[in-house]
Amino acid sequence: MDKAQQLEKQYHFQVYNRLPVTLSHGKGALVWDTEGNEYLDAFGGLAVNNLGHCHPKIVVAIKEQSEKLLHASNFFYNEPQSLLAEKLAKVSGLDRVFFCNSGVEAMEACVKLARKWGKKHGKSGNFITLNEGFHGRSLATIAMGMPSYTEGFDPMPEGFEQLPFNDFEALKAAANEDTIAIAFETIQGSGGVNVIDAEFIKKTRQLCDDLNILMIIDEVQCGVGRSGKFYAYQHFDVMPDIVASAKALAGGVPIGAIMAKEEVASAFGFGDHGTTFGGNPFATHVANAALDAIEEEHLVEQAQEKGAFMMNLLKEKLSKNPSVKDIRGLGLMIGVELDRPARPVVDKMFEHKVLGNAAHGTVVRFLPPLVITIEQIERVVEVLVLALEQTP
Repeated sequence: MDKAQQLEKQYHFQVYNRLPVTLSHGKGALVWDTEGNEYLDAFGGLAVNNLGHCHPKIVVAIKEQSEKLLHASNFFYNEPQSLLAEKLAKVSGLDRVFFCNSGVEAMEACVKLARKWGKKHGKSGNFITLNEGFHGRSLATIAMGMPSYTEGFDPMPEGFEQLPFNDFEALKAAANEDTIAIAFETIQGSGGVNVIDAEFIKKTRQLCDDLNILMIIDEVQCGVGRSGKFYAYQHFDVMPDIVASAKALAGGVPIGAIMAKEEVASAFGFGDHGTTFGGNPFATHVANAALDAIEEEHLVEQAQEKGAFMMNLLKEKLSKNPSVKDIRGLGLMIGVELDRPARPVVDKMFEHKVLGNAAHGTVVRFLPPLVITIEQIERVVEVLVLALEQTP
């Protein structure tokens, strides 16, 4: 146990079940620990490092803006924020953007905006969310997600109702004209990499139109190119009313955002919502560079192509493995569901110097940088096969 690990054990809240390694630096899809060991990163900082580690454009942008202006508050305009708002409005197809610092803040902003909009439309009903969802760790967002995250934190905020994932008949039966919003992830990450059904999302859009309900899409983990579209809902030819985004937006620098249609965004007036650090010139300048790099290097298209390659390779190599129940995902967001706990398999992969993650107990989750190479994908799959063989 090195000094960093000793100090963490002594002083940090014990809330993370960490792998026993102290990372030092990274480049592309590779990271190194303080002892010089090299690891292939197939976890991507929990879908933050879509551009990999130390992408040249991100490094330059950080240096540029750090010498100009880090923070001035939202009492003033700043050019990087305005430029990023334009980019996100255009890429999402929505009209207005609000910036914050994380995915949970983005989802909290979605809830506040929807409730304010609901009041203006005479609505006082529930938010509907879907089982196995994860929307953050604030009190409101854990009330929207998996019950395991709410244990010990009662009383929960009221006004949230959960329904089965991809079950439109259950949704149709529960929704009415008093319902404020239906909120869900296009691809559930922590829930085990569950992809929304195309028919479900299209019927849900129509139901929302019929009953004047807001459709809120949580793209915090699956967005910013990971699915093979910039936002995963774009696979399904639907337009949400509000979208939450974060994680990969600024290549590793904390940032969050929500995008909304004009008629929804206008429910907020001056002073209805705000943030100290959200949209600061540093984070937004870096985010502009990240989005430019994604476009210039065609990383959305690469995610689609590499994801298809990885999915096919996994199915080929694991088709006869009796411990594998399912392989699913979209783009470079892939889950391998096992008939047993996934964490021992992830630990064994770590021994072979590949970083992965266990989700929902039995799913090995892969969220590699979009810059990962085909050869590196082959290595990830090779190590997973080996780890499954070596784990009882």
